[in-house]
Amino acid sequence: MREIVFDTETTGLDHRVERVIEIGAIELVNRFPTGRTFHVYINPDGRAIDPEAQAVHGITMEQLADKPTFAGIIDDFEAFIDGATLVAHNAGFDMNFINAEFARFARPPVDPARVVDTLAIARRKHPMGPNSLDALCKRYGIDNSHRTRHGALLDSGLLAEVYIELLGGKQATFGLSVAEQATSRAETVEVSITLTARAEPLPSRLTEAERQAHSKLVASLGEKAIWLKPELQAQPAAEA
Repeated sequence: MREIVFDTETTGLDHRVERVIEIGAIELVNRFPTGRTFHVYINPDGRAIDPEAQAVHGITMEQLADKPTFAGIIDDFEAFIDGATLVAHNAGFDMNFINAEFARFARPPVDPARVVDTLAIARRKHPMGPNSLDALCKRYGIDNSHRTRHGALLDSGLLAEVYIELLGGKQATFGLSVAEQATSRAETVEVSITLTARAEPLPSRLTEAERQAHSKLVASLGEKAIWLKPELQAQPAAEA
């Protein structure tokens, strides 16, 4: 199973007018990173960066001046995500931007069935929250101390770790798909064991001398001794 964990940074919040200026993506196969990544900075083609957005990701227009526009990276990006499930945190935001960029070049939108939203998973698993990427890193003990600003590739790497933890942790995968794990957990094997008596009982491990010593000891304990209770008076049976 091939999945692409990705993140975007943009010039602002409204996908109808703002533009994507950074994409970072990490490839997982059977929930393990393959080492393949996709990372680009994108010239917004004249669209200015909103100051509030810039405060979050720190990307400036000067940094993007010599970078390709979306037209220059669209083919490579489509090839990288082709056939994979896309995983993002608050995926609706990122997919709105990606599909808006695709629409500008008459490319079909990404099928929503291919998209996994880790924020939705986190909200179901931890309904009391918080469920931001930073909060989930803290919850699962993932080191995000180097995340002083948002960055698409950095955030994708952190999200890949969070995603695996949300699904049960690294130890729960071992190369199995979620469906395979669910099947294996659902299967129950019933085993019926019938115990029968031995044809010939094994001889007792107690010697006759040990039996006599035990009887002598019990007799010396007095009339109220627990060993004199009727239910304990039977001679020990041979071991089965």
